[in-house]
Order: sequence, then structure tokens, then C-alpha cells
Amino acid sequence: MAAEKKLSYEQARDELAEIVESLESGSATLEESLALWERGEALAKICQEWLDGAKAKIAASRPTQEAEAE
Repeated sequence: MAAEKKLSYEQARDELAEIVESLESGSATLEESLALWERGEALAKICQEWLDGAKAKIAASRPTQEAEAE
């Protein structure tokens, strides 16, 4: 993944949804399913990183409770 261009949240989410659909269909071999699962784990991590970053930006833009009390 290091060499791969960083995916946007939407790209990672959409690819993850496709993987879930493929796994749920049950048509993949065990080897294919394991590869899909591993890719899904990587995509879920990318999505979580995007969400954590967004949460941090929102938290940083809010005034702290101490500042509001003054």
C-alpha cells in the first residue's frame, strides 16, 4: 500500500463495499476470500484514518470548554 496512491475516503469505502458484497456472495475460493479479506482490512484501516483525521480537525476547530467558561 505504501507505493499505492492514497485513496480518498469515498474510494476506500466503495471498494470495501464491493469486497463485502463479493465475500457475502460466497462464490470466491478460499484463497480468493482470504485475499479479499486482507484487502478489506487494509481499506477499513484507510477509512478509519480518514475518519480519525476528520474528528481531530473538528475537535481542533472547536473552542475548548475552559475558553468558553471565561
